[in-house]
Amino acid sequence: MDDFTTRSAQGSAPKHRWWPFGRRAGSQGETSRDYGYIGWEADENDPVYARASAEADGGYDDARPIDAPLPQKPRRSRWWWFSRGFGAALLLFFILLVWLAITAPMSKSLQPIAPPQLTLTASDGTPIARSGAVVDRPVKVADLPPHVVNAFLAIEDRRFYSHIGVDPRGLARALWSNISGSSGTQGGSTITQQLAKFTFLTPERSLTRKAREMLIAFWLEARLSKDEILERYLSNAYFGDNMYGLRAASLHYFYRQPERLKPEQAMMLAGLVQAPSRLAPTRNLRLARKRAKLVRNAMINAGFMDAGKANALPRAQIDVRTRNTLPTGTYFADWAMPQARAFSEHSYSKLTVATTLDAKLQKAARRAIGRAGLGKAQVALVAMRPTGEVVAMVGGRNYAKSSFNRVTQARRQPGSTFKLFVYLAALKSGMRPDSVVDDSEITKGSYRPKNSGGRYRGEITLKTAFARSSNVAAVGLFNHLGDDKVIRVARDLGIKSKLAKDDPSLALGTSTMTLLELTSAYAALSADNYPVAPRAFEAEEEGWFDWLFSPQRSFSERVHSDMEEMLRYAVNSGTGRNARLRIANYGKTGTSQDNRDAIFVGYAGDLIVGVWVGNDDNSPLKGVNGGTTPARIWRDFMNSALKGAAPAKPAKPAPKPKSDGPVEPLDLPEIPQLPDSINIGGSDVKLDEEDGLTVTTEIDGVPLDIRLGRDGIDIRPREKESSGRN
Repeated sequence: MDDFTTRSAQGSAPKHRWWPFGRRAGSQGETSRDYGYIGWEADENDPVYARASAEADGGYDDARPIDAPLPQKPRRSRWWWFSRGFGAALLLFFILLVWLAITAPMSKSLQPIAPPQLTLTASDGTPIARSGAVVDRPVKVADLPPHVVNAFLAIEDRRFYSHIGVDPRGLARALWSNISGSSGTQGGSTITQQLAKFTFLTPERSLTRKAREMLIAFWLEARLSKDEILERYLSNAYFGDNMYGLRAASLHYFYRQPERLKPEQAMMLAGLVQAPSRLAPTRNLRLARKRAKLVRNAMINAGFMDAGKANALPRAQIDVRTRNTLPTGTYFADWAMPQARAFSEHSYSKLTVATTLDAKLQKAARRAIGRAGLGKAQVALVAMRPTGEVVAMVGGRNYAKSSFNRVTQARRQPGSTFKLFVYLAALKSGMRPDSVVDDSEITKGSYRPKNSGGRYRGEITLKTAFARSSNVAAVGLFNHLGDDKVIRVARDLGIKSKLAKDDPSLALGTSTMTLLELTSAYAALSADNYPVAPRAFEAEEEGWFDWLFSPQRSFSERVHSDMEEMLRYAVNSGTGRNARLRIANYGKTGTSQDNRDAIFVGYAGDLIVGVWVGNDDNSPLKGVNGGTTPARIWRDFMNSALKGAAPAKPAKPAPKPKSDGPVEPLDLPEIPQLPDSINIGGSDVKLDEEDGLTVTTEIDGVPLDIRLGRDGIDIRPREKESSGRN
């Protein structure tokens, strides 16, 4: 071998390929095993390399010449291929079973295939909405009369108790029916396959789904008894009219338990499974009876019933005694229903859940909106308690025409109602309501907001700036404090929407959020406990452990009282005058750019209410801002909601004006609203909501500002502007 290898390495022979041949002699003369080499592509003038190789390696017997034919591989028999294929298929089937055990847990077949019916009630027990399927307790095969079970077996799967989950004869018959175009009384799927289909699989029609259906059927047959499979099938099948399961269908169509069904009634119910929506007897009694007759003939052919007895049965008469007159959805119900579903989990039973909605307050909200004269504009109102329990919600003018909830789904600019967070940040930084801010026109920089009406007052107090909703003062405070402090306050009070960084327009409410978020933030201020999470159900009683690790915090007494003082002043003497009540109330108006959104949010007593008016297409409103229509809706609702509440304490006489600060305005009773304009000297003068028509005069030596606006007449001592800065 060494000689041969050397010659090959020196290039005296071309490259070779080697094949095993011959037998190698062992050291004791015995034959050990097949071994050896034979050259391939050898030069015809060279020696026989294979012989040289064998001799160099110690000698081989039975060596073949170089031109001998190569040994042929033995041909595989059909049995060899069949055994290998069957083994591979068995392995694949085992892998599929393992995968199925992971992806399709058995517990799912115990659950109803549709969420059970859920009824929501107001806090006083008045039903307000109902949603979900009508699902009742599962049935037991042992408790059912034989004619009930046999009716389903005859029309759906008469060999149910003899097959292993898949019926080859049924499949062949269904295939032939499809090819020939003939009709039959049975389909190709067994009851086990049908249970697998509507419990584990999607309704798609494909060969892949059919294969999975069969695989799951085998698995169900291996895990459950025949009666258990039949019970789960009967307890989950759809019977039309939103009825799932034999018990619910029996009570709905015949007003009796399935254990007491008559043969003709059982036949009709068994016939509905094929096409429940089309065959429901409440919609098409003629077709339901025709299908029931088909079931009767199938029972006779299967030997489940004597022909004479079956033909003597009367036609089934339906007995529907209950009708669902409740709406399936309302603005509040659409928001509350997903939360309520957590209570039902996987139960078969109907469930009734009491919500926090107050039926009387909900009616008051509807009345207030109906009297508002909105034109073509949309509206939203939400009322909640300081704990976050929502007691009234109107998400639009008409749920039937638009189920879009403008309380929870619409993201709109809050306008000046966002200034609450700016002024809270200012108070937390040490400022007070009588601290002075600049209300002068901004003439420098890239961002130059304007005040509504183009009026500027120079140096004014924080309290006046908030009440008059000064834009330039709010932006000045925002720039002075920094956006981090303002955003932190908003986050603390529960605002989760995205807030723009490094954008001074944020101070004027240009970042969008929902009305529910915004109202919840005002609720946190009312409760002096933040954040407040809005909810549709009463909160569980808090234990000491929950209290110890609660994330809720409160404001300092100074910050809280100062902020409420400014909110009260904004209602009594600022842009929110249309919202004044006989009791102490607090609030803030908001109007986005070009009057696209008009908002009023405020609280009185134990109610926090937010009102929004606008157009769904975001087009501008004509003559509407936060201090007009929203404030009036708010006041109208509150007057109804807070009937019997104690009136506000009489206001103290206004002190004489001093030179060292602003003077409290006179707290005058509400005056009837005036028209949009008045005629002065033959000309119509528009009464602006922000400042209106102001006349300066003096009575008994006291300088007064008399303002004539659309909301009435406002008389107060003239405010002397301070020259200092705090």
